Amino acid sequence: MELPVDLQQTADTSNAAETTRPPTRMTRQQTLTLISMASVNFSSMICYSILGPFFPNEAVKKGASQTVIGLIFGCYAVCNLIGSLIMGKYIVQIGAKFMLVAGLFVSSGCTILFGLLDRAPAGAAFISICFIVRSIDALGFAAAMTSTFAMTGKIFPNNVATVLGCLEVFTGLGLILGPPLGGWLYQSFGYEVPFMLLGCFLLIMVPFNIYVLPSIEAEPSKDSFLPLLSKVKILLICYVIFTLSAGLGFLDATLSLFAMAKFNLSAGFVGLILLGLSLPYCLGSPLIGYISDKYPSTRSWFMVTGGAVTAFGFVMLGPVPFLHIQGQLWLQVFMLGVIGFSLGMTVIPTFPEIITCAYEHGYDEGLSTLGMVSGLFGAFWSAGMFYGPIVGGLITQNLSFEWAAAIHGGVVFLGAFLLAVYYLCRPLQPQSVPKDSQPTDENTPLLTD
Repeated sequence: MELPVDLQQTADTSNAAETTRPPTRMTRQQTLTLISMASVNFSSMICYSILGPFFPNEAVKKGASQTVIGLIFGCYAVCNLIGSLIMGKYIVQIGAKFMLVAGLFVSSGCTILFGLLDRAPAGAAFISICFIVRSIDALGFAAAMTSTFAMTGKIFPNNVATVLGCLEVFTGLGLILGPPLGGWLYQSFGYEVPFMLLGCFLLIMVPFNIYVLPSIEAEPSKDSFLPLLSKVKILLICYVIFTLSAGLGFLDATLSLFAMAKFNLSAGFVGLILLGLSLPYCLGSPLIGYISDKYPSTRSWFMVTGGAVTAFGFVMLGPVPFLHIQGQLWLQVFMLGVIGFSLGMTVIPTFPEIITCAYEHGYDEGLSTLGMVSGLFGAFWSAGMFYGPIVGGLITQNLSFEWAAAIHGGVVFLGAFLLAVYYLCRPLQPQSVPKDSQPTDENTPLLTD
C-alpha cells in the first residue's frame, strides 16, 4: 500500500516542479500575442520609416527650412511622449487590446492623409497641416506601442528580453523595407503612392489584430510614475533610452539631405544606405535578447558597452572634422552598421531592467505596472525623438552634419559613462538597500505572473 503513496508523492513533486519552471512551449495565447505584436511592429515601423529618404527634400520644396523639418519630426515625439504617459497610466481602464487596435486605426488614417499633403499650398498651410497630421498619428502610435510592450511583459514574464529581441526583427524589417520601398515608390509614382499603399496595409492589420489578439483583464494600481523616476538606476536607464532615440531622430531629419549633398545620391539610394542602420539592429536583437534573459547580469554591461560603441559610431559617421579623416560613402555605411548593432545591445536590456527594478521596489506584478513601465519607456524614447531632430537640425544648420553627429556621440557617451559608474559603485553600498527592499524576493523570479 506504500508504493502508490510514494508514486503519488513523486508525481506531485514533479507536477510542482513543472509549474515553477518556465514552459518549454508557448501557449496558444502566447503564440497569438507574438503574431499580433510582430504585425504591429512591422506595419507601424514601415509606415513611420518611409519619410526618411524623400520627405525632407519634399518639405524644402514646400518652403520649410531645416529647422522647421526638425520641428515636424519633433512634434511627433512630443505628442508620443504625452500619449505614452497617459495611456501607460490608464491602460487597465482603457483596455490593452482596445488601445492597440484603436491606435492602429488612427495611424493608418493619418498615414493616408499624409500622402495628400503635396496638394496643400506651399508655406504656412503645408507646414501647419504637417504638424496636425503628425501629432494625431503620434497619439495612435503611442497607444499601439504602449499596449504592445505592456502585453509582451504580461504574457511572456520570464522571457521579456528574448521576445522583445524577436519582435525587434519585425521592427527592423519595417525600418529596412520602409526607406528603400518609400524611396523607390516616390521616384516611380510620386509623393502620394507610398503613403496610400502603406496606410492601407496598416489598415488591414486592424481586423487581423481584432481577431488574433487575446484580451487581458487586470486590476488598476494606485502606483504612479514619480516614485519610479526617484530610483537612480531607472533614471539613468531612461537617460540612456533618451540618448539613443535622439540619435535615431537626428538621423531621420538630417542624414538623407547630407548624403544627397555630399555623395550626389538619389532618394532611392539613400533608402538603401539606411539598410546599414536597420539590418544589423534587426539581426542582432534576438541574440542579445536571448542572452539578456538567460544571463540577466549581462544586461548592465550590454547597455554600457553598447552606449560607448554607439557614441564612437556617431563620432565617425561624419567623421568629426578635427580627426581630419576624409568622409567616404563606405565609411558612413559601415558606421551606420556599427550604430545599428550597438543600438540593439543597449536598447533590448533596458525594458526588462526597468521592470525588474520596479518589482524590486514593491510595485505590483501586473498589467498596471507593466503599462507604467511601457509608458515611461515610450515617454523618454519620444523625448529623445523630439530633441534629436530639433537640436540636431539646429546644429547642422549652423555648423555642419559632421559636428552635429559628433556632439550627439558625446551625449550618448555621457549616458554610458554614468551608467558604468553606477554599476561599479553599487556593490560598495550593499547595506543601504535592505530597509526598502524585500530580501526574500531576491532569490525568486521577478518576472512572473
